Amino acid sequence: NKRWRSRQAGAGIGDPGPCGKILVRGEPGWDLIPELYPFAGEDVVDKPGKGSFCATDLDLILRSRGIKRIILGGITTDVCVHTTMREANDR
Repeated sequence: NKRWRSRQAGAGIGDPGPCGKILVRGEPGWDLIPELYPFAGEDVVDKPGKGSFCATDLDLILRSRGIKRIILGGITTDVCVHTTMREANDR
């Protein structure tokens, strides 16, 4: 349903955008800013929706490393960051 709505708005995953294909790893608009670029060997989680846990390996990554607390930040605090916070709380 979300993908359909995004495509109707002209902003579906993989659609052409001003910075390359939308939400596709390797495209200019996907990349992180240099100040936040991961160190070699650090995990990068590509998320298909609003939350960072749904349909990703984030839960497995955190549990396998014994991580029990996380710090969240992002651009859309009212959507993606809150959704990830709620998903983390449910685990």
